[in-house]
Amino acid sequence: MSADKSTETSAPAAHAVPSAFAGDAHVDASGYASLYAASVSDPEGFWGEQGKRLDWITPYTKVKNTSFAPGQIDIKWYEDGVLNVAANCIDRHLATRGDQTAILFEPDDPATPAQHISYKTLHEKTCRMANVLLSQGVMRGDRVVIYLPMIPEAAYAMLACARIGAVHSIVFAGFSPDALANR
Repeated sequence: MSADKSTETSAPAAHAVPSAFAGDAHVDASGYASLYAASVSDPEGFWGEQGKRLDWITPYTKVKNTSFAPGQIDIKWYEDGVLNVAANCIDRHLATRGDQTAILFEPDDPATPAQHISYKTLHEKTCRMANVLLSQGVMRGDRVVIYLPMIPEAAYAMLACARIGAVHSIVFAGFSPDALANR
């Protein structure tokens, strides 16, 4: 065994980003550095602008409210605003991107083709799942555990919970009964 361990701890080699891929990026390295610097120098101003990228049911008036006092750590962002994650993930894209792929699902079996789930389909399936949950008495603030394998229906269930305001936890259905009991 060699005494030289430098190869075991060295960083992985960097790979050049293809120019076509880099050309389609929303931000390059210098743009990222600029955004990061702005977020550090004026977090409230920076995140106040970023928050405007979302659709709010009730727009926020406070960007951040933080305390780092010993024993009294309290961190709140956009605390007086109200939004819906499902509406921001799905609904706001329907008019302009409804037929575009929202989720690309790659099944475990390589022989099974990938599913391209459009925003319209995602909206329909999420609303159906929300209606199923509502018909079972699930309401805003209720807790739901989603026990499904990695299939599109798991995403529909998560988004449906967000749509109706139910808190959800995801448990991968591949767990054994003992592993599930531990969770």
